[in-house]
Amino acid sequence: MSTIFKKIIDREIPADIVYENDKVMAFRDINPQAPVHILIIPKEEIPTVREIKGEKHADLLAAMFDAANEIAEKEGISKDGFRLVINCDKNGGQEVYHLHMHLLGGRRMQWPPG
Repeated sequence: MSTIFKKIIDREIPADIVYENDKVMAFRDINPQAPVHILIIPKEEIPTVREIKGEKHADLLAAMFDAANEIAEKEGISKDGFRLVINCDKNGGQEVYHLHMHLLGGRRMQWPPG
């Protein structure tokens, strides 16, 4: 069964895409938790952080972080700071089982997060 993110990658479901290359895609979260809330996903289907394997996924993870930095700059939040979050499994707050990174910014983040 395809996740909603796979359907976005395949253009079966529309999304407000703000970044895309051959490895990753980024789009605005439909339920934003900050003025800027963008999801960065790999095009490869990886359910959780637990499936990440160092050398195998190093380039993919670098592409996700490169995308985060480029998007933060484009969105005007790189100077004042932003937060990157990756949730893992139910107790970690993961709702869609396709690895994804939340890029949050545009306001002061609180600690602890929740």
